[in-house]
Amino acid sequence: MDIINWIGTLAGVFTTIAFIPQVAKTWKTRSAGDISLLMFLLFSSGVLLWLIYGVLLQAMPIIVANGITLSLSASILVMKIKDLRAQRRRQLAADQRTL
Repeated sequence: MDIINWIGTLAGVFTTIAFIPQVAKTWKTRSAGDISLLMFLLFSSGVLLWLIYGVLLQAMPIIVANGITLSLSASILVMKIKDLRAQRRRQLAADQRTL
C-alpha cells in the first residue's frame, strides 16, 4: 500500500472511530436530546455522498470508512428520531392531563 492510501486509511479510521463514543453514550443513556437532528441529517447526507464518490472512484479506504461512518451516524439518527417521538408523546400526555 502506498503512502497516499495509508493516509486515506488512517484518516478514515480516525474519523470513523470518533463516532463510537457518541454512539455508545447515546445507546447507554437512551437519550439523544442534546444531539442536533439537522446536523446529523446533513452530516449523514454528506457521508452518503462520500461513500458514493468512493464507490465511483473504486477507492477502498473511502468506501470502508464512509460505509462504517454512515452506519454509525445512521444509528445516532435513529436514536434521535426515537427520542423526539418519545418527547412528543410525553408532551401530549402532559397536555392532556392539564386539560
